[in-house]
Amino acid sequence: MTEVIAIKDLSWCYGDSEHRALDGVNLTLNSGEFVGIVGPNESGKTTLAAAMKGIIPQSFNGVYLGSVDLFGRPIVDYDAAECASLVGLVFSDPDAQFTTMSVEEEITFGLENIGLPIDVIGERLEWACELAGLQRLLTKSPFELSGGQKQRVAIAGVLAMRPTYLVLDEPTAMLDPAGRWEVMRTITQLNRELGLTVVLITHFMDEAALAHRVVAMNAGQIRLEGTPRQLFSQVEALQAI
Repeated sequence: MTEVIAIKDLSWCYGDSEHRALDGVNLTLNSGEFVGIVGPNESGKTTLAAAMKGIIPQSFNGVYLGSVDLFGRPIVDYDAAECASLVGLVFSDPDAQFTTMSVEEEITFGLENIGLPIDVIGERLEWACELAGLQRLLTKSPFELSGGQKQRVAIAGVLAMRPTYLVLDEPTAMLDPAGRWEVMRTITQLNRELGLTVVLITHFMDEAALAHRVVAMNAGQIRLEGTPRQLFSQVEALQAI
C-alpha cells in the first residue's frame, strides 16, 4: 500500500501564541484509505486539515515543528499549484467557496486558472459532473441550489483538479439530513469506486462510522485511533475527549 502522507511530531502555534493548536501529531495516510477525524470544537481538526493541504505553514504566520511529507517529500517544498493538483480541500460552507455564476463555471474555474487546454477542461468537467451527479445542473447558479447540491458542486470543483487525496472539513455541518445523505453517498462512492484517498472531518459519529479508520482528537493531540468498531466500543473514552 502506497504511503500518501506522513505526519511526524507535528506541532503548530498560530502567530505569537504559545498555545499549540497541534501538539505532537503523528499520522500516516495510505492510498485508498478513508479516514474519519472526530473531536470537539477547537481540538485541532481544522488546523490539521490545513497542514495536510500545505496551507499551514505557507499561508499563516506561526511556529511550525515536525514534518508533513507528501509522497516522501516535505509538503512545504511544493508550490501552491502543485498542492492544488495533489490535495483537494472542501470546507463546511460551500457558499464561501463559490466565485462564479453557474455550476459549469464553478467546476471549471480552477482548471482555467492553471491553463489547461479547452478539450481537457471539457473532459474533466464531464467526468466530475458524472461522479457528483450534476449533469442537469450545469447552467444553474450555484447559489440557487439546495445545500446538498451546493456541497456536491464544491466537491466536483475539487475533483476536476484530479487530486491524489481529498480532505473534507465538516462538509455536512450546515446541511439537513437529506443533504447530508447526498454528500456522504458521493464521498463513499468516490472512495470505493475510484479508490480516492479521503480524510473526513466530522462531528457526526454515523459519518465517521463509514470510514476504514477513525482518529479522535482533543487539545491538538490524537487521543484515540482505530477502526470504527474499535473506537466506538470505547464509549467512555470517547465521551471523555
